[in-house]
Amino acid sequence: MANEIIKGMGFHHVALKALDFEAALKFYTEGLGMKFYTSWGEGEKKIAMLDLGDGGILELFAGAEGDESINNRYIHFAMKVDDVDAAYETALKAGATPKMAPKVVPVHSSPVDLTLNCAFVYGPSGEELEFFRILEAK
Repeated sequence: MANEIIKGMGFHHVALKALDFEAALKFYTEGLGMKFYTSWGEGEKKIAMLDLGDGGILELFAGAEGDESINNRYIHFAMKVDDVDAAYETALKAGATPKMAPKVVPVHSSPVDLTLNCAFVYGPSGEELEFFRILEAK
């Protein structure tokens, strides 16, 4: 459904400051299959944009080495997928740490009841990732 107040609004990217930029870049591209789009900067100021596959972007920032603080307002980064189980296993094989194995979750909400399939892992910088699929909406 289109935003009627700000025309053309939609998701563009989420930004992540990596503890180890090269390890995170490898995890997201080689491990999870995101496509390198572009990058700029050097060293602690390096930034890369990775396409999730649908035009949504993960913007990866260097410079978090030695900074173990976590933004308390950031909860997780959710990615829609066709197969939650396969995405979860792929992430684990790529080096992710498990948080919650795939499960089906009925959500009694209004006005739309949902049945979700989701799983959670931790990425290479400790970031929480969710693989998400709506199984039913009624």
